[in-house]
Amino acid sequence: MAMRHVGRTPGAAASDAVAMTPKQRVIMQIEHQETDFTPYTLGFDPGSNYEAKLDDYFGTDRWRSLINNHIHPLPWISERFVMEWPSTRERWTDIYGNTWQLNERPWKLIEPALKEPSMRGYRLPTAQECFDADWEENVLREIEEYADYFVVPFFGMGLFERIWSLRGFEQSLVDIVEHPVFYQELLDRLTDHYLGIIDRLVQLPADGIMISDDWGYQGGIIVGPDRWRDLFREPAARIYARVHQAGKYMISHSCGSLAPILPDLIEIGLDVYESVQPEAKGNDPYELKRLYGDQLTFWGGLGSQSTIPFGTPATIKEEVARLCREMGRGGGYILAPAKDIQPETPVENAAAVIEAFLEQSGADYSWPSADR
Repeated sequence: MAMRHVGRTPGAAASDAVAMTPKQRVIMQIEHQETDFTPYTLGFDPGSNYEAKLDDYFGTDRWRSLINNHIHPLPWISERFVMEWPSTRERWTDIYGNTWQLNERPWKLIEPALKEPSMRGYRLPTAQECFDADWEENVLREIEEYADYFVVPFFGMGLFERIWSLRGFEQSLVDIVEHPVFYQELLDRLTDHYLGIIDRLVQLPADGIMISDDWGYQGGIIVGPDRWRDLFREPAARIYARVHQAGKYMISHSCGSLAPILPDLIEIGLDVYESVQPEAKGNDPYELKRLYGDQLTFWGGLGSQSTIPFGTPATIKEEVARLCREMGRGGGYILAPAKDIQPETPVENAAAVIEAFLEQSGADYSWPSADR
């Protein structure tokens, strides 16, 4: 999840007076209280420069300053973790020893660190090694800058993703069946390693911790819900508990459908589920709201594989209004596209998303091209 946002300069005044800060709106929603309008986030695919298309379409770049993303994700914990796009580097070896190709979209793993199903001779980095020397100074400055916003350190590549990056995606799935002792050892060591990282992240004066781990695909859970429970439920519960012990909210990103394991995630303490892809099996946001809306906050839900690219501007605005009305009833909702706006999106549809978000928040806008 790229989480690259445009928006108002921190501290700049909105066009209309607001009753509460973005941070307060998000917290109220997580606490299942309705707000004056639905808090939202809106991002664009990194490297696409899609924003320039919208500048041309609207005849102004004023729209950028009107977008007020309520959640501010802090960068991944070290630049050594970042797989930027576009990249000036063709290849990059991360701190775990995995080599990635960066000059094509999407970036891809070309050489995993662990060639054999064995930890012999391999050392995970220490938690301390995962943080640059000036990390804390820089991140505290950013938190202060965004004091009125809901701020979360964004921790990319959770346990499942880290394992497949160390072994290769297909081989990691084979390991679950053919080398279960090794897979469990690797998972246990990574869990302890990640808890060390979490221990440092929760010391920040931030509001929550967000971990990205793509357990889901369009049809459900990649390893299956039963294997997920056997392997990942207990490590996830340990991480969630550590976050809660520090008084922070726990946010989890996953692509695809998490419907089969949402009851488990709720039971172990998940506060916010992102990105809620409505096209995935069993992942209709309105049904999820009906089933779990009093226990979980949903962040996302505007279809990036359906409504945004293939709808009309009118249907996009209708769907945004419905999401705010039905998903926001009783709190527990943060409006967002399921994915960042993609480069192939028709510009009039992306413009409709922006206008719909601004309209539901009561923002006053007009464009030179309003008579188009």
